[in-house]
This record gives sequence, structure tokens and C-alpha cells, in this order.
Amino acid sequence: MGDRMTQTAHCARPLAGKAALVTGGGSGIGRAICLAFAQAGAHVVVAGRTLGKIALVAEEIRTNGGQVATVAGDVSRGADVQAMVGAALEQFGGLDVLVNNAGISPSGSVTAISEAEWDECIAVDLRSVFLGAKYAIPAMQRYGGGVILNTAGTFGLRPARGKAAYAAAKAGVINLTRAIALDYAHDAIRCNAICPGFVATPLTEGVDPAERDRFLAQYQPLSGVIQADEVAALAVYLASDAARMITGQTFVIDAGQQAGIY
Repeated sequence: MGDRMTQTAHCARPLAGKAALVTGGGSGIGRAICLAFAQAGAHVVVAGRTLGKIALVAEEIRTNGGQVATVAGDVSRGADVQAMVGAALEQFGGLDVLVNNAGISPSGSVTAISEAEWDECIAVDLRSVFLGAKYAIPAMQRYGGGVILNTAGTFGLRPARGKAAYAAAKAGVINLTRAIALDYAHDAIRCNAICPGFVATPLTEGVDPAERDRFLAQYQPLSGVIQADEVAALAVYLASDAARMITGQTFVIDAGQQAGIY
């Protein structure tokens, strides 16, 4: 009976005792991952640009009995990312899981987008993943391994018109994920990418509902809008020991869009 109860508790809290850092944790998918990780037993560092937003997420975690810390910063700046990793080490004594989730999604073809917009997108969506891994991996190596999850996107697999910078950055994230997985497997560090499709988040709130419904009806085989907590559930699994033999992979959660030709 005791062993069975222990197994049940482990299944209910698959991240129990693990320290996790989530960038872009103040809203959308990042917020959902922070909440899901805390519910799964992890101690969570909520990182983001806006202190007010990450503070609200942290308060929600505390209210439900979770352990949490916050760090405000810019994921495209090395010093800020070092501070985020440092917060996990200082507050929770280690770092087991890094979720590189922060990102932006500018629109424009290569002739329409400005050089500044291009540079910002590459910095926030791709350079941040490099920086997160660069500063998290040494900590993971010291403590016997860890997990890195990178939020990419379906446009990294198949671009859409008018999303040149975003598609390029997310394609880079997918291949960087594979490179990290290969380079650090011997350190028991796993690295995988998640590619969400159209998800209901503050980032997509501005899309006209009628336009959204036409898009989903044309390109998405399964009906309905993907919810952020559904993406978070996948992140919890990939961060858990149940996925211990999974690395270097790209997981698509897009209600079937990538299954066929647009």
C-alpha cells in the first residue's frame, strides 16, 4: 500500500522538488507553464520583462502553496539571463529545468521589416535561447543534469507569408535545440522544443474572431482553439522523469495543421 501511495503521489506531482526557471512567465504560455510546474511540485522562478505581470503569477502560485521567486529582466541580455539563473541557485539551491519561452512575433517580409525589427526578433526569440542554455548548463552540470525546453513555433517548421524574422528565428531555435541535445547528452541534460500552433493567449487576443475562425476552419483539422494550459501539460511531461529518454526532439501541438499541405 505504501509503495502504491508513493507512486500515486509521484504521478500527481511529477516535478516535486525540482527548481525551474521560466522566461516570458508573466502571461500566455509562460504563465500557464509556471502554474502547471508549481502544481506539479516544482519550485519556480518566474522571469519576464514586466515586474507587475510576473508578480501576479508569483502571487497566484503562493496562494496555492507553491514556492516561487521572480526576476525581471531582458532575455536578450547576458547579464540579465545570468541573474535569472542566479535567482534559481540562490533561492532553491540549484536549477533542474529551464524553459526558454520568451518571444515576440513581428510581421513583415524581408523588404517590409526594418533592420531594427529583424535584430530585435532574432535577439529575443533566438539569442535568448543561446543565452539561457549558456548560463543554465554549467549549473545543471554541477548538480547532475537537467532539462531545457525551448518554445519554438509551427512557423519555424513551415513559414507563413509576412513572418520572415519570426520564421527564421524559430527555425533557428529548433536546430539549436538539436545541437544542445547532442552536445550535452553525456551530462544527462535533455533539450527539446515545443511548437505550438494558434493558442489562445494575450498575444493572439487582437486577432479578429471571424478571421481567426476562418483560418482555423481552413488549416486546422481539429476544431477549437488550443489553450495555453494544454501546451503547459506537454511541458510538464517533457520536464519530468517520465520523458528521461526523450531529447533533441520537436513536439508540435497545433491541432493537426502540420499533418497536411495548407
